[in-house]
Amino acid sequence: MGRKKIRNMILFLVGLVLSVIYLFPFALVIINSFKERIAIVKDPLGLPEKWSFENYIDAFETMKFGTAFMNSLIITVLSVTLIIVFGAMLAYFLVRWKWKMNKFILMLLVASMIIPFQAVMIPFVQVYGNLNMLNSKWTLAFFYLGFGISLATFMYHGFIKSIPVELEEAAKIDGASRFQVFTRIVFPMLAPITTTIAILDVLWIWNDFLLPSLVLISEEQRTIPLSTFYFFGKYTSNYGSAMAALVLAIIPVLIFYLAAQKQIIRGVMEGSIK
Repeated sequence: MGRKKIRNMILFLVGLVLSVIYLFPFALVIINSFKERIAIVKDPLGLPEKWSFENYIDAFETMKFGTAFMNSLIITVLSVTLIIVFGAMLAYFLVRWKWKMNKFILMLLVASMIIPFQAVMIPFVQVYGNLNMLNSKWTLAFFYLGFGISLATFMYHGFIKSIPVELEEAAKIDGASRFQVFTRIVFPMLAPITTTIAILDVLWIWNDFLLPSLVLISEEQRTIPLSTFYFFGKYTSNYGSAMAALVLAIIPVLIFYLAAQKQIIRGVMEGSIK
C-alpha cells in the first residue's frame, strides 16, 4: 500500500471520527425527542421503546411555534437586510471617497468588533428602557444592525477594492448617477460576499438568545430560542418537549441551508477567492 493511500485512509478516518463527534449531539436530541421524561432520565443514550410524537405536539402548542416562528423570521429578515444594505453602502463610501477620516472610521469599526456584547448590554438595556423602546422588533433589529455592521463593512470593504474603477467611470459617462452606479453596477457584483454575510448573520440572529431575552419582554414578541425556555423551570424540566422544541427550532435553518445550498457553496468559494 502506497503512502498516498495510507494518507487518504488516515484522513478519511479522522474525518469520519470528527463527523461522528459533531453529529452525536444532534442524534441524541432527535432520539430523546421521541421519549417520555422518565425514559430520558433512565437511559438518555438508548433508543425509545415507543416512538411517540406527543412531545412535538406539546412543544408546538406550549411554545406557540407559529407566533415564535413569525417573530424570528421577521427579525432575522429585517436585521440581515439592514446589515447588508448599510454595510455595503458604508464600505463603498469608505473605498471610493478618498477622505482622510475614512481610514480612521474603518479602524474604529474593526476595533468595535473586539468589544464583547456582555460589556455593554446593561447600559443599552437601561438607556432604551428609560426611553420606552424595549419590547419591539424594530429596536432589536436596530441592535443587530449596530453589532453586525462592523464585520459586514469590513468584508465588503476588501471585496469592493477588487472591483475596477473603470466600470463605474464608464457608467458615469453614460449618464448614470452615483446611486445608480452602486445599485446597478457595484452591488450586483457583491453577490458572492453578500451570500457569505447573509449566511453568517442568519445563523447568528436566528439562534441568538441573549439579546432577544433583554429586549423582548412580552410573550407575543418572543422568538423561537426564547420560546424553548418555557420547558426549563426552576424545580423541574420537561426534557422530552424541550428536545422536540430544539428540533423544531433547527428545522427552519436546515431547510434554508438545503434550499440555498448551491448559492451558499458558490458564495463561500468565490468570496474566499476574492
